[in-house]
Amino acid sequence: MTFKFISLASLNMLLFFSGLLSASGRTWTDAKTGRTLAGDFVSVSEGKVTVRGANGSVIQIALELLSKSDQDFVAGQGNAGGGSDWPTFRGASRTDHSPDQGLLKEWPSGGPKLLWKSTACGKGYSGPAIVGGKIFYTGTIKGEAKIICLDGETGKEIWTADLGDDPEKGYSTGWGSGPRGTPTVSDGIVYAISANGALTAVAAADGKKKWSKDLVKDFGGKIPQWGYSESPLADGDWLIVTPGGEDGAIAALDKKTGKTIWRSKDLTDGAEYSSVIIAEVNGKKQYVQLFMKTLAGVDAKTGKLLWTSKWPKGRTAVIPTPIYQDGKVYITSGYGAGSKLVDISGSEAKDVWESKVMKNHHGGVVLVDGYLYGFSDGGGLVCQDFKTGEKMWNELGNGIQKGAVHYADGMLYCVDESEGSVFLAEATPKGFVEKGRFPMPDVTKLREGTNGKVWTHPVVLDGKLYLRDQDLVFCFDVRG
Repeated sequence: MTFKFISLASLNMLLFFSGLLSASGRTWTDAKTGRTLAGDFVSVSEGKVTVRGANGSVIQIALELLSKSDQDFVAGQGNAGGGSDWPTFRGASRTDHSPDQGLLKEWPSGGPKLLWKSTACGKGYSGPAIVGGKIFYTGTIKGEAKIICLDGETGKEIWTADLGDDPEKGYSTGWGSGPRGTPTVSDGIVYAISANGALTAVAAADGKKKWSKDLVKDFGGKIPQWGYSESPLADGDWLIVTPGGEDGAIAALDKKTGKTIWRSKDLTDGAEYSSVIIAEVNGKKQYVQLFMKTLAGVDAKTGKLLWTSKWPKGRTAVIPTPIYQDGKVYITSGYGAGSKLVDISGSEAKDVWESKVMKNHHGGVVLVDGYLYGFSDGGGLVCQDFKTGEKMWNELGNGIQKGAVHYADGMLYCVDESEGSVFLAEATPKGFVEKGRFPMPDVTKLREGTNGKVWTHPVVLDGKLYLRDQDLVFCFDVRG
């Protein structure tokens, strides 16, 4: 989910005229003017508070603008000891920014303390969704795709729920079978998609099935070569998914029933491997998705196509989730494609720049204070200027070849896909500074005989670092 950063005073004017946020959650107060707004606390990061309204709209407010009572409230939320949630792939904001603060800035020689290990998650590359002290993964166990719920304190299995058959047919499994997408948790329901396109909703409390659909049979979609990999987007009362196909590439569903609300009939590209994000552009909400040859935005209310931007260099697969900020969308993909920035603030989408500095395959990119960080094919870890596309630095060497990156409290948490090693680095455009490294404690046997590597993205929440290598899930203490 993507949000805008605006002043509280400006926000109140906006709310008065447009009703962007209806009454919900706590009341927030401007320290200078005394004006208020209602919204649920989501997270805090880098001195900014993320707030969600009752209709699902998400905004960001500078902490310094809020009243003392609001600041005291935030101090007890979302920090290393906090109780925040991570409800979907790349977090509630889909920026891959952890809300944690007060974390270790350097790891001891042996790495941070291992709190627990689980062997319950089976085959697959799903990351964790973490809500209410529970951790939700997807994985294949004995040929059946599952949603797996673990206890956050112990890693013990609480329940499993059926996600559909995973017969290792219908998608290429030479790189390993099992679900690819991370579950999404919203209002007590867990939503997940199998590699074969089974979309299932179950109760977060006990795994009992609420409803299910099939992206191929029910929506006319086609399984991508390496399987459906999307994490559904929960937005208010809706669930947004990308079946692809002639009936409309993107679909909005009633998240309580699975009933179709609309299809993006003017957008008919086949599904790739990216996940939908929200962009608030000129006060209007839209959903943005990346396809093989097209970056597109559709109206959030109707699914009507608003704009497209060609991505002719997309080849073989396009995977990383787009990044939105200040009226501009950043995309990147591997196989030699590169990256580009697109301005969507006007009547038409216009390219700002295009570059080969970042060619991110599937490890993801994070945007921090105007700079992008991610692994680029052949370039190792790269820092790229968001506004210009210019390379600030890159680091390539043993254990810094290719992998996934996550951001928390001023630091980059990186996993090298080949070694399975994990390293900590400063998120700064000034240069690469490593602050610790350790190997995963064990190596799974489920990747034997495949070309698969350690592809699950790391996540930091409530002072804990979560790592996964197929059936092996590790939880480490990274509190300061």
